[in-house]
Amino acid sequence: MELKGKIKNIGQTQEFGSNGFRKRELVIETDEQYPQTILVEFVQDKCDVLNSYKVGQDVTIGINIRGRVWTNPQGEDKYFNSIQGWRISQGNAPQVASAPSQSEDLPF
Repeated sequence: MELKGKIKNIGQTQEFGSNGFRKRELVIETDEQYPQTILVEFVQDKCDVLNSYKVGQDVTIGINIRGRVWTNPQGEDKYFNSIQGWRISQGNAPQVASAPSQSEDLPF
């Protein structure tokens, strides 16, 4: 899945616990008829991909939706969702793979 829009905020990398877990949050505003403000998490080695981006840039973000359940001390299940980014590119035009030209040598 992809999100397209303008970067509203880029957070600092946060580290949790002694296991080295890292997370960095980015907020994007979509450019549709009813714009949505969406928080996207980048984790572990993906935190560093945000270093070259700035607030105000138009971007396309490849995302995965993650869900989990937590059982509280009273035995009730609570459900949580998160949006994790795994790729980001400048601009919001769709990325289309180009077909090889006829002059290119193909490996078959």
